[in-house]
Amino acid sequence: MIPYTVNIKLAARTLTGTVNLQNKTAVDWGWQGLIAQGCHSSILIIDPKTAQTIQVLERHKANVVKVKWSRENYHHSLSSPYSLRLASADALGKIIVWDVVSGTAHCEIQEHTKPIQDMEWLWTQDASRDLLLAVHPPNYIVLWNGDTGTKLWKKSYAENILSFSFDPFDPCNLALLTSEGIVFITDFSHSKPPGSGGKKVYIASPHASPAHNKPAAPTGAKKALNKVKVLITNEKPSAEVVTLNDCLQLSYLPSKRNHMLLLYPREILILDLELSQTVGVVAIERSGVPFIQVVPCAQRDALYCLHENGCITLRLCRSTSASADESDPEQCTQELVYDLRSQCDAIRVTKTVRPYRVVICPVNENNAALVVSDGRVMLWELKAHPAKPIVNPSSGLSPLYSPVSFCGTPLGQNQKKIPDLSLNTMIGQNLGPGSDAPCLPAQQEVQLKFLLTGLQSGLPLPPFALRMCPPLTTKNINHYQPLLAVGTSNGSVLIYNLTGGVLHKELSVHSCEVRGIEWISLTSFLSFATSAPNNLGLVRNELQHVDLPTGRCFAFRGERGNDEPAIEMIKVSHLKQYLVVVFRDKPLELWDVRTGSLLREMAKNFPTVTALEWSPSHNLKSLKKKQLAAREAMARQTVSDAEQSSVESSVISLLQDAESRTETGQGISAREHFVFTDTDGQVYHITVEGNTVKDGARIPPDGSMGSIACIAWKGDTLVLGDVDGNLNFWDLKARLSRGIPTHRGWVKKLRFAPGKGNQKLLVMYTDGAEVWDTKEVQMVSSLRVGRNVTHRILDIDWCTSDKVVLASDDGCIRVLEMAMKSASYRMDEQDLTEPVWCPYLLPPRASLTLKVFLLLQPWSGSFTMDITQIDYTEKDEIKGLIQEQLNSLSNDVRSVLQDPELNQLQRSLLVSLLFGDESDLQFWTVAAHYLQVFSRAQQLDVPVPGARARARGGPACHLDICHDTLCESSYFQRFQLERVHLQEVKRSSYEHTKKCADQLLLLGQTDRAVQLLLETSADNPSYYCDSLKACLVTTITSSRPSQSTIKLVATNMIANGKLAEGVQLLCLIDKAADACRYLQTYGEWNRAAWLAKVRLNSAEGSDVLKRWAEHLCSPQVNQKSKAILVLLSLGCFLRVGEMLHSMRYFDRAALFIDACLKYGVMEANDSTNIL
Repeated sequence: MIPYTVNIKLAARTLTGTVNLQNKTAVDWGWQGLIAQGCHSSILIIDPKTAQTIQVLERHKANVVKVKWSRENYHHSLSSPYSLRLASADALGKIIVWDVVSGTAHCEIQEHTKPIQDMEWLWTQDASRDLLLAVHPPNYIVLWNGDTGTKLWKKSYAENILSFSFDPFDPCNLALLTSEGIVFITDFSHSKPPGSGGKKVYIASPHASPAHNKPAAPTGAKKALNKVKVLITNEKPSAEVVTLNDCLQLSYLPSKRNHMLLLYPREILILDLELSQTVGVVAIERSGVPFIQVVPCAQRDALYCLHENGCITLRLCRSTSASADESDPEQCTQELVYDLRSQCDAIRVTKTVRPYRVVICPVNENNAALVVSDGRVMLWELKAHPAKPIVNPSSGLSPLYSPVSFCGTPLGQNQKKIPDLSLNTMIGQNLGPGSDAPCLPAQQEVQLKFLLTGLQSGLPLPPFALRMCPPLTTKNINHYQPLLAVGTSNGSVLIYNLTGGVLHKELSVHSCEVRGIEWISLTSFLSFATSAPNNLGLVRNELQHVDLPTGRCFAFRGERGNDEPAIEMIKVSHLKQYLVVVFRDKPLELWDVRTGSLLREMAKNFPTVTALEWSPSHNLKSLKKKQLAAREAMARQTVSDAEQSSVESSVISLLQDAESRTETGQGISAREHFVFTDTDGQVYHITVEGNTVKDGARIPPDGSMGSIACIAWKGDTLVLGDVDGNLNFWDLKARLSRGIPTHRGWVKKLRFAPGKGNQKLLVMYTDGAEVWDTKEVQMVSSLRVGRNVTHRILDIDWCTSDKVVLASDDGCIRVLEMAMKSASYRMDEQDLTEPVWCPYLLPPRASLTLKVFLLLQPWSGSFTMDITQIDYTEKDEIKGLIQEQLNSLSNDVRSVLQDPELNQLQRSLLVSLLFGDESDLQFWTVAAHYLQVFSRAQQLDVPVPGARARARGGPACHLDICHDTLCESSYFQRFQLERVHLQEVKRSSYEHTKKCADQLLLLGQTDRAVQLLLETSADNPSYYCDSLKACLVTTITSSRPSQSTIKLVATNMIANGKLAEGVQLLCLIDKAADACRYLQTYGEWNRAAWLAKVRLNSAEGSDVLKRWAEHLCSPQVNQKSKAILVLLSLGCFLRVGEMLHSMRYFDRAALFIDACLKYGVMEANDSTNIL
C-alpha cells in the first residue's frame, strides 16, 4: 500500500475542454520549452515532456486569438534573468503580457476593439528585449514595449493586413501578407516607423515563356503546373490571374537567406527573393490531402507540413547538385525538391474534431505538437532509426546519414551521446556536388519516424453534472483522495483527482446524457441518465451503481427503467443508507443502498415532489451505545442466569439482530429523516428506519415564497429556495425563519459547505452563483454572467470547505476560492504529478546557479548531479528547488552530463540546448566550429585559408548554411553558385536574366554571364548596352591602361548613384576589395559581406568583415551579439574575449577563454591573463 500524502489545501485550477474556432491560431512553442495554447478566454501552459498543464492564465474577457512566447536571444544574468514571458491577444483587440510563473499581467495593451491579426516579439534583443509588433485590424502595424505597454510607433497601409513575417537574417526586413499581395518593408527599425509604404508585389502567372516549354515533372495536379509559372510582378494582375486570396501563409525560410515560402491548400511555393521567382514547388497529388499549415526549420532545409486529416509530414530538401547523369541537360531541369521523409498517423476528422495547428519545438526542431479542436494536444517526436543500406534504391530518395559529431565536436571513441537531441544531430548535412557517397565510413544511414510521446485530452462538450466525493474527515485522512466526478453529455463519467488536476479514470457508464451523480462512499457512486422522451413523454431511465477501484457498474434498479417518466433527482441519506428517487409524474421510490432493495414505492395519491433533502440528524450514536450496553449485559448473562430477567428482552432481540447483521457484513439500521415540499409549498417530514416509513409533521406553506425549487439542511439551519429567487433561512433551534429576496430568478441549487460548523452556502441561479453565510444571513460573494464573467454556469459544488467548483458552458470546470474570482495561480504552489524540467520556473538566482552547476565543476575530477554535496552558502529551500530540477532531467541527459568524455564545448552547447538559451546556443555553435578549424590549422602549421580546405576533410564538416555569412568562404561560394544556377534555370523574363547575369559577374563566372547577356533580343531597349557589356567582359585583359580606365569609370558611376554597376566593373578587374569598401561606405553592409565571402582571399576578406563587425558594434546599430559571431568566424578570439568582458558577459567570457587555451588558439600571456 503506497502511503498517501493528503493535500488538504487544493490549488485553484481550471480543467479545460474543447477549443473555440477563434482559438485556432492561438498556440506557440517557446524557446523556454513550454507550449502556450488559447482555450476560449483562458491560456493553458503545457509541459510537452510530461504532457501536463502547469498553469492556466485567466484575464481575457474574449476568446484568445494569438499567443507568443518572448524570445531568449540575449545573455541571461541576474539583471536579465530566465523568465517566462508570454504575450496573448484576444478577439476584442486586447494584448496582455504575462509573467507566467506568478500568473500576473506585466501590462495590458489596447488600441482598437477588433481581433489582433498577428503579433511577434522582435528577435534582435541587443537594444531591447521587450519589443512586440502587432497587426491591429484592418491595416495598422504598431510597435509596443511589451514591458511597460507604451506605444513606440504606429503605421497604416493601404490594404488589409492578414499576417507578417520577419526576415530571420536581417532585422530590417519585414514582409506583410495583405488581401491584395505582399508588401516588403526594408527599413524596419524600432526607433521609427518604416518611412515608405513598402514595395508592393502581386502574384501573377506570366504567359508561357521559353524556359517553361520543357515538360515539367509529373506532379499530377494541373493547377500545380500553372502555379509553377507564378512569378511576382509589380503590376496589379488582371482578374483572371491567380490572386493571393487563397494563400494561407507566408514565411521566410530560416534555413537560407532571402528565401520565402507561400502556402496554398494544394502546394507550397518556394520563392527566391533576389530574383522574385519561384524556385521550388511542393505539390499534392490530386487524391492527396490539402495543407493547412507549414513550419519551416532552421537547422536543416526542411518543412513540417500539417494536412487537413491531422497528418504531420516532414519534407527535406534534396541536395541541388545534379546527379551523375549530367550528360543529359534535359534531366536536370533543376528546382528545389522537398522529399517526403516521414509522416505521422492521421486523426479521425469529424464535424467537431479537426486539426487546428501544429507547433514545432524551436530549440530541437524534432518535436511537434498538434492541437485538435476537441481540446486534445498530441505530442509527436521525430526519431532516427538506423537503416540498412538498400542496394538498388527504387524510391529514388538519396539516403540520409547521421552526423559524426555531437554538440559541435567529433564524438570520442566510447563517448555516450543522446541520439535524438535535435534535428541537426539526427540528420547530417546534405553533401555537396559530386560527393554522393558518404565521405566517412563512420556515418550511419538513418530513417526518420514519428512517435506519439504524449497526449493531453480535454473535457468533452458541455453540459456537465458535477459531484465532489465525500469530504475529508479525521477517520479517512490516511487514504483520502479529492476526486471530482463529472457526468458528461455522451454518458461517460470522468473522475478527476483535484490534487494535480489529472484525469484519474474515465468510465463509460451510460448511453445518454448524465443528469446527476451521488457518491455513496469514497470509492463508489450512483449516477443516473435519462434518454430523450418518446411521443408519450416516457423515457428510458438508467441508474447505475459504479465501484471505482474495479470499474464495475451494475443497474441499481434492476430491470426497471424502460418507458417510465423521467427521473428528476436522486438523493442519498447522510449515513449513505437510503436513497430517494424522485420522478417527474410518478410517486417517489425509497431504496436501501446497502442491500440494493426497494423499501417503498409510494402510493398514487402521494403529493408531487418539487424539492427534497435528507436531514443530517440520526440516531446512530444512541444505537451504538445501546449495542455496547447489550454486549456487556450478554457478557454478564453468561456469569449468572439468575440475573437474566433483568436484561430487557427488547435489548436482547436488538443485540441478536445486530449480531446477525454484523455476520452479513452490514451495520445496524439507524433512523434518518427527509423533508420535501409539494407544488403548494407545504413541507412534509418523513422518517425511515430499517424498512419502516413513517409520515411526520407537516408545515403549512410560507405565503412570501413561490414554488419551492430546492432545499438544503445542515445542523440547525434549513434553507429553502424558490423559482422567484427568494431564499428562506430557518433556524430550527430558535424556531425563527427569515426570507430574503435576491431578485436573481430561479434558485437552481443549494449546497452547504463541508466541515463541522461551516455554515457557508453555495447558491446557483440561471445567471450565476452566490456564496452566503447562513449564520449571519448575508452574502459573501457573487458571480454574474455578463458582469464579471462571460460564460454561463451549468453546475456547482464545494470541493473543500473553502473552495468551490463551477462548470461553465465554455467547456471548462474551474476550482475557485470562495470569492469566485477566476484568477491564475502561482506555479510554485502547484502540485504536479510528474516533475517538470524548466529552469525558467526557478527564482533568477537559482536558475543561474543551476546553469553554472551543470557547466563547470572544477573542484572534483568526476561530475556529480547532487548539489547537496557541494559546499556553497545558499538557502536550503533554493538548494532543494535546484535539486528537484536536476532530478527531473532524463536519464539520457544525466548520463551524458556525467560522462568524463564530454568536453567543455559540448557541455556548453548541451546546457544551452537544455535551457533553450538562443543567444548561448548561437555563440557556442559558431565558437565550437571555428575553435576546431583554427586549432587544426595551427597543428598543420599552415596559413588558415589552405587549412580550411584541408580541414574540411576532417570530421567536423562546415557550419550549416543557416548561419549565412558566418560559414567558410569555400562552402558559402559553392552554395551561391548552386543558387545562381537554379535561378538561371528558373528565369522567365528579361528582368530575371539580367539579375542572373549580374550575379554571375559578381561571382566571377564570366563565360556564363556573357552567354546570358547575348540572349537579349534585338527589340529590347537595352540590347545595345548588353551586347557592349558582353564584349567588354570578354576582352578585359590585365593591361594596365584599360584597368585604370575601368576603375575611373567605376568610381564615377558610384559617385553618380549607380552603385551596383560600378561594383560590377570593379569585380571584373579583380578589385573586389575596393568594391566592398564602396558598398560599405554607402551602407550596403550585408552586400559587402556577401561579396567578400565569394570573391576575396582570407586576408582581404577578414578586413572587410572586421569593418562590418565594428559597424555592428556602433551605438546606432547595436547588434553586438552579431558582431561577436562575425569575429569568431575570423578567428579573432582575443578580441571576442575582450568584447564579452566589456559587455559584462563574465560567465561566457571565462568559459570561452578556457576553451581557447585548451585548443591552443590563444597563448596565456599578459593580455589574456588580464581577462
